[in-house]
Amino acid sequence: MRIIGGSAAGTILKVPKGFDVRPTPDLVRQAIFNSLGPRVADAVVLEVFAGTGALSLECLSRGAARAVCVEKSSRHAQFIRQNLALARLPEAALELRIQDAFAALAQLAAAGEQFDLLLADPPYGEKNINRRSTSLAQQLLDDAALPKLLRPGALLILGHTKRDTLDFPPVWQEKKMLKHGDTVMRFLQIIPQ
Repeated sequence: MRIIGGSAAGTILKVPKGFDVRPTPDLVRQAIFNSLGPRVADAVVLEVFAGTGALSLECLSRGAARAVCVEKSSRHAQFIRQNLALARLPEAALELRIQDAFAALAQLAAAGEQFDLLLADPPYGEKNINRRSTSLAQQLLDDAALPKLLRPGALLILGHTKRDTLDFPPVWQEKKMLKHGDTVMRFLQIIPQ
């Protein structure tokens, strides 16, 4: 796994051994960032379920102003710190929060923080047929704090497995969908009131 574009392009990222982390594959990340284009430059980014931090680091490499990375596992957070150093990206540009994603969303919203891009590729949920999804992706869509964190025109980029059928609350509008293998990446915006 590597950083694909920007100042740190080509940097090989460290990934924890085992199946605890499912990093967003290089081809999927490339498709995401090709779609985002110049929108990443100077953006303020939030990544939840960060794992290796690959999405945040890719944003910083491509000129994002700042990234907040939320990862519950302190072991995985060490990989994010190592990857930041390997990429030679400015340490001050990345805020690492070692905590539950939903607790972080509530705290950041209460503090009035807002972001241009919110990236989430959480662990996949199970297949859901004839019932509403209970996956982490669905829980993010249902989270009341999440819309408060997005600036006008900001994007939520949400990853899930194609076997997980999501129910979109009326606040969300899909702008784009990318599919690669079992992965679906949705580009969503808040519907203006």
